[in-house]
Amino acid sequence: MTIDGLRSHSKAAAGIRRRGSRWPFRICVAILGVAVVAAVFAPLVAPYEPDATDFAAIWAPPGPAHWLGADQLGRDILSRVIHGARPSLLGAIALLAFATVLGVLIGVVAAWRRGWVDTVLARVTDVMFAFPGLLFVVLIIAVFDRGPATAIIGMGLAFAPVIAKFTRAIALEELARPYVDAYRLQGVGGVQLLGRYVLPNLLPTLVGYLVVLFGEGLMSLAALNFLGFGAQPPSSEWGLMVQEGRAGVIQGFFGPAIIPGLTIAIVVVATNVVGVRLSDKLAVRT
Repeated sequence: MTIDGLRSHSKAAAGIRRRGSRWPFRICVAILGVAVVAAVFAPLVAPYEPDATDFAAIWAPPGPAHWLGADQLGRDILSRVIHGARPSLLGAIALLAFATVLGVLIGVVAAWRRGWVDTVLARVTDVMFAFPGLLFVVLIIAVFDRGPATAIIGMGLAFAPVIAKFTRAIALEELARPYVDAYRLQGVGGVQLLGRYVLPNLLPTLVGYLVVLFGEGLMSLAALNFLGFGAQPPSSEWGLMVQEGRAGVIQGFFGPAIIPGLTIAIVVVATNVVGVRLSDKLAVRT
């Protein structure tokens, strides 16, 4: 085989590998798309209401009437999983939004001000980072009461230091670029410089990182709901469904616990794959 033939063969093989590596990403995007559609159009696509009970179908196995079976109250598992997409995904989005606002604000201010402000904010985030998220939730419950808002605020406080440290690192790198000094010499104020130029340049890197954190937030909220700190019955949130399905495991009925658990795992893995791929693509462009 000639050198040109070897080069064309290697290029063709590289193209095949690239196309092959796109399939996991496409599958994960499709999975997330299905989850979003389920969350938005749950009343239209679910075969039953999430709280509709059928005592004749208690612990029913998968069949024509209940494709994924029924739980301890005869509620359709498929319908509950579909309806559970909305509180599960919205909870993770709210958690991440709260943590992002707090974390990005701390990180950018620390990188901009430097000096004693950076030192104080670094120590505050270190203290927050040292506390497990569950402890924040317990402290908030002691003041307020258990519920979805409690879980979101508690885990948001736990995620904020992680985002703050990451934001500070990339903000320091961005602030070291020549255009920042140029705008300063032109008399552009700090707030305007950060809001119009620095933060938009940080967004591509932040987006990929936050997509990965979304999966962690979803899993953390599911764990809190499983422990009873977040959503309460009759909610069909996925973590709570796993907790309610535990009674069936002892009796040999695994579906009510395993199916929502697998749903959480699949969505989290899909989110991580999409987040890593998105982060790589955005990093190359920037």
